Amino acid sequence: MNFIEGEIIYIDKPLKWTSFDAVSRIRKVISRRLGIKKLKVGHAGTLDPLATGVMILCTGRATKRIEELQAGVKEYIATIRLGATTPSFDLETDVDATYPTDHITRELVEQVLNAFIGTIEQLPPAFSAKKVDGQRAYLRARKGQEVELKPKTLVIDEIELMDFSPQEITIRVLCGKGTYIRALARDIGLALNSGAHLTALRRTRVGDITVKDCLTIEKAVELLSCVPVEFPEDYPIPEKLKN
Repeated sequence: MNFIEGEIIYIDKPLKWTSFDAVSRIRKVISRRLGIKKLKVGHAGTLDPLATGVMILCTGRATKRIEELQAGVKEYIATIRLGATTPSFDLETDVDATYPTDHITRELVEQVLNAFIGTIEQLPPAFSAKKVDGQRAYLRARKGQEVELKPKTLVIDEIELMDFSPQEITIRVLCGKGTYIRALARDIGLALNSGAHLTALRRTRVGDITVKDCLTIEKAVELLSCVPVEFPEDYPIPEKLKN
């Protein structure tokens, strides 16, 4: 593999790992394999620490394709607790309010979900990587500071109700770039005249890549540690890799 010319690696990001953790681990093992100190590695689409699933990593000159790759349609499986909210819209923070759910029926949920299909406006979470005056929004939010973000226009292609109870639903979402499923959970709760927050999230597809195409971090490290490597022409090959 020619990691400097550019390779694309598909990872199934583990729970509680940040996207940076995954990139850093893969960069470290490839750099060691190549015998170099620096290697450009990036990812096409951030996943929150509490989310798992498809993560596309690009090395070397393939990082120029990140914008193209992250533009692919994404599929998520999300579990949402109804009747309770958290400041982060997920389990990163504790429940701050509870609401009635007795009025929530399957029919009402399906009606509400249909209203989110198409082109919508979504306000990003304060606990997000969006930048406000040069600083990540989540850094301010975690300090209890006020965070002002502007709504974004985005597209949701499909929402399927996979499982229902008045206290919890599981949905499959097919959406475009920039969609925050945590914010969608918040908005679903509001539309149900209740509250809601995300309790589990798995990204199952990005473009044509599904979780079946992905390697676990452990398997990726194992394979990348021993895969034959190539270098671009005129690249100074490290002495220890020369035959």
